[in-house]
Amino acid sequence: MDSHGQYEQQVVWAVTDTGIGPLLLAATREGLVNVVFHATDAVRDRALERLASRLGGEPVEAPDSPLLAEAIRQFEAYFAGERRDFELPLDWSLISGFNRQVLRELASGVPYGAVVGYGDLAGRVGQPGAAQAVGTAMGSNPLPVVVPCHRVVESHGGIGGFGGGLETKRKLLALEGVLPEPLF
Repeated sequence: MDSHGQYEQQVVWAVTDTGIGPLLLAATREGLVNVVFHATDAVRDRALERLASRLGGEPVEAPDSPLLAEAIRQFEAYFAGERRDFELPLDWSLISGFNRQVLRELASGVPYGAVVGYGDLAGRVGQPGAAQAVGTAMGSNPLPVVVPCHRVVESHGGIGGFGGGLETKRKLLALEGVLPEPLF
């Protein structure tokens, strides 16, 4: 417990290089809690500050911790085209309510190589017409790639938005065979 009687959540983190640039992976005892795109030093430091304020305690760099070592191994296999699903415990504590419901449905119901429309995903969670709210949920996803918000697209065929940038979304969809590989 900290000095205020609150339980601090031990957060460990590592940065791993991937086919879409460096990713910050953070985990608690419960599981992987955060994946952050474009993890340059400045982005990493801001993300770690946010985690400290949300979960308490100072995050500790620990790439050899069992959960992070396994996560890094699975990310390497995913980007090498050798893995289609992540089999990691997840800590959902950074998200709640409707957003958590949508992200859990996305994680369990939209497999590798498939896409779903924002409106279709809203319907799957019993909220037809909430496509815009689904877009907000995708934007607040603390576990991108593992919870595959890149697989959510516009119903009229557009790629939609993406917190990691549209080029990153295109690369992930190309990796999964949904889009052709970029020419350059």
